[in-house]
Order: sequence, then C-alpha cells, then structure tokens
Amino acid sequence: MDGFFNWLGEAIGNVIRAVINGLHGIFGGLWQAIDGFVEGLTGSLGISDSIFSIAVLVIGVLLLINGLRSLVRGGIVGGIVWLLLGLLILSWLIR
Repeated sequence: MDGFFNWLGEAIGNVIRAVINGLHGIFGGLWQAIDGFVEGLTGSLGISDSIFSIAVLVIGVLLLINGLRSLVRGGIVGGIVWLLLGLLILSWLIR
C-alpha cells in the first residue's frame, strides 16, 4: 500500500511541476517581450525607462489622440489646445 501512495504522490507532484514550468515559460517569455519593447521604445526616444517617464509618455500620447479626435469632430480650438498640451508634455519629456 505504501508503494501505491508513494507513486500517487510522485505523479501528482510531477503534474504540478509540469504546470508550473509551463506557466513559467509562458509568463517568463511574456515578461521578456514586454521588457524588450520598453527598452526599444525608451531607447529610440532617448528617455529613461522609469515608471514616471512611461506614464508621462502615455499621458502625452493620450493628449495628442484627444486633440486629433477633437479636430475630426470639428472642434478646431479644442483640438489645437489638446494638441499643444500633448506636444508640450512630449517635448518636455523627449529632449
């Protein structure tokens, strides 16, 4: 009887280990892809790869998108204001 439970415990342990190794491979590769993307993006823009810089970059791009959407809807003054704010933030970040 001890041999059966020993075998059962090893089989369950091997299944759990295979699941964990598979998840590690998936999420480890995903993390490396995200890291490579951030390194490439920040390297090409000449900014640091800190959370603050990435957040300011996202805010600036969102302001530009908002300005373009406003221009498409016909709001010339609002679109120009949003675009100038976005350009101001991005020019402050990217030197």
